[in-house]
Amino acid sequence: MISPLKARNLHRDLGYFYIGLIISFAFSGILMNHREHWHPEKYTVQTKAISVTIPKDTDITEKYAEELGKKLGIDDKIRRHKVKEDELKISFEKNDVEIDLKTGKGEIVTFMKTPIISQTMKLHKSTSNWWIYYSDIFGLSLITIALTGAIMIPAGKFTFKKRGWKLALAGLIVPLLILIFV
Repeated sequence: MISPLKARNLHRDLGYFYIGLIISFAFSGILMNHREHWHPEKYTVQTKAISVTIPKDTDITEKYAEELGKKLGIDDKIRRHKVKEDELKISFEKNDVEIDLKTGKGEIVTFMKTPIISQTMKLHKSTSNWWIYYSDIFGLSLITIALTGAIMIPAGKFTFKKRGWKLALAGLIVPLLILIFV
């Protein structure tokens, strides 16, 4: 078993090493929790009403969506497009286009990436191998920080054995209840 002094030193050093990442993950995690209410990664620069004629028998492919974007004066790279309930949505790197297929009316929303916030949120979405491994090491370090924190206090009425396990159990039950009932 690890001594309380070694636990304290390991806890402190891992905490210092990961403090920037903990703050970045916490900050971007809060923003990600509310991304349905606002778009923290981007902010609107301009909204422009448009009216287009889309022939009824047109098959709306990615190539068609890209060509339509060029006709509308959009020169950035297309990301995706979809047709849902008579509405065409085309997402570009710096523009979003929405067109009602029945009326041809719609809008182009031009946006920019929000500095710092968009980069921080990228941490949660990254799929590069090196980042995944680093994140796994970070996750294991957080477990280590939690466990060393539990054994740092060797004696007294506030030890993990006497009091801490109850708080840890309560902290575990809350997310389980949310997963089950929400």
